[in-house]
Amino acid sequence: MNRKTLIAPSVLSADFSRLGEEVEDIIEAGADWVHLDVMDGHFVPNITFGPQVIKSIRGRTAAVFDCHLMIAPADAYLAAFADAGCDFITVHAEAGPHLDRSLQTIRNLGRKAGVSLNPSTPETAIEYVLDRLDLVLLMTVNPGFGGQAFIPSVIEKTRRLKALIGDRPIHIEIDGGVTPETAPLVAAAGADVLVAGSAIFKGGSKAAYAANIAAIRHAADDARHQKAA
Repeated sequence: MNRKTLIAPSVLSADFSRLGEEVEDIIEAGADWVHLDVMDGHFVPNITFGPQVIKSIRGRTAAVFDCHLMIAPADAYLAAFADAGCDFITVHAEAGPHLDRSLQTIRNLGRKAGVSLNPSTPETAIEYVLDRLDLVLLMTVNPGFGGQAFIPSVIEKTRRLKALIGDRPIHIEIDGGVTPETAPLVAAAGADVLVAGSAIFKGGSKAAYAANIAAIRHAADDARHQKAA
């Protein structure tokens, strides 16, 4: 597939006291998706928010809500996140024993299904569920906190994942340490959706968000074009 680079700011770095406005601002600043990091303090060492918060901001934009569930178990909560308005629902391969069942459930709820892999989990973990997938999210940091340093070994993992997916219409998403410096590395390797938090929300204004989004997108698109040339 030859897709444009999609930018999905993580609201984990937003000002939570004005979350609805922040969501509107990033979309007006040029973001494609809204990335929602849900953490339970069990699967990862942090707690963020749940379906009620997502539902409360759903009316602020028609943009894609990209919901990343860093929770275990996840299956009991899939319907709640679908009802909250998530368009993509991504579960971790490491979070439960029945990944195929989880992905089937997401699809049956009328949502697009994603799976996320921690840095130490090989891409082959999803080899037998590729037909259930709309998205694969590769963590380029250990999940749980924003602002961590990018793990370079995931660049080669992205290339291997791209080869494994082949011509299937599956997005490859990168989450963690994405900046204008790291975006070209993963874009050239095959990623088409980039999640960034602090690199987008720094500056605290819509104008700053627009500049930050444009810088990441430009760096990624240049790398993808050079790769295709």
